[in-house]
This record gives sequence, C-alpha cells and structure tokens, in this order.
Amino acid sequence: MNHIFDFFLNAYQSTPTNQILLEAIAFIFGIMSVWYAKQENILVYPTGIICTVITVYLLYINKYLGDMMMNFYYSIMSIYGWWNWSRKKNNTTVVPISRTTTKEKQIGIGLFFLTMIATFIVYKSYDYELKIPNYIDIVTSGIFFTAMWYMATKKLENWTLWIIGDLITIPLYAYRGLGMLSLQYLIFTILAIQGYREWKTHLDKNQATV
Repeated sequence: MNHIFDFFLNAYQSTPTNQILLEAIAFIFGIMSVWYAKQENILVYPTGIICTVITVYLLYINKYLGDMMMNFYYSIMSIYGWWNWSRKKNNTTVVPISRTTTKEKQIGIGLFFLTMIATFIVYKSYDYELKIPNYIDIVTSGIFFTAMWYMATKKLENWTLWIIGDLITIPLYAYRGLGMLSLQYLIFTILAIQGYREWKTHLDKNQATV
C-alpha cells in the first residue's frame, strides 16, 4: 500500500505548490464534470471548462503538446455543447439522448483522423521529438475529440469512446509520473461505465414508450 502512496506523492516533491493546487482543482472539477454528464446535467459544461482551461496551462508548461491541444479542443467544444444542451422548444429539450446514425459515425471517423493529423502537426510545428508516448497522445486526441463531439450532441457512443481513451490514458500518465491525473482518469473510467449504463437505460425507456 505504501508503494501506491509513494507513487502518487513522489512525483510532486519538486513540483511548485501553485501547480499542485491547480492540478487538484482540475482534478475535482474534472470528476464533477463527468458526474454531471452521466446525469445529463448541463453543469457538465461549466465544470468541464474550468477543468480543461487549467489542464491546458499545466500541460503547456510541462510540454505535453498533444494533451494540451486536446484539452484546448475540449474547452471550445464545451462551449458548443453548453449551447446545444441548453436549447429548448416549448419547454422541451431539443437534443435528446440518441444513438449515432451511419452519417454521424462517418463524421466521427473523419474527426478522429483529422484530430490526429492536427495534433501531429502541432508537435512538428514545435520541432518536438516524437516518442511512443507522443504517438499515444495523438491517438487518444482523436478518440477524445470525437467523444467530445458525440457528447455535445448527446450520442450514447460518446461513453464508449471515453472508456477506451481513459483506459489508454491511465498508464500513460502513470508512466509520466502524473499520479493525480492517472488517478483522475481511473475515476473517469468508472464514471464513464456508469454513464453508459444510465444513458442506455434512459434511451431504452424512451424507445419503449414511443
């Protein structure tokens, strides 16, 4: 058990206090955001924006450019999602939970590859030496950005992508010594599984009553 605590604590021995505080705030708001998402609560977006803006800064100063770009995309997509989830007509939510259509799956695949290309270009523009963790960044960037778009449009499949991306990211951040973020993504995975079940149950009930 002590080895586990040492893993999470040792990485922060030389980290400035303000960075540790910022990471803790991002940790809390990130978990709050996913919790609200699984409940289909609009607060997913303001809490998520706080988390991603802080994370963009932390990743930038640590030179994790792929992850930084991903969280920058999250911030932009969160603004769109906030607007989209807020839309109502006759006091009824305009965007209900649904599954992706064939066209939306094709768009998702396109977003996946475009995001990977964009992230790769960002690395190259900084003349960054790409290593295996950076290529993993590039892949997870494509997964997470597509998941973010599916969430903004309330597609059930967003949770599947979050789960896949989270499972890849947990060991990646552990390898980098970012124990708090690794733990955060472990919690994200658990919440994403719960979110998938809750959204699927909601969707099945609505389809049964139609």
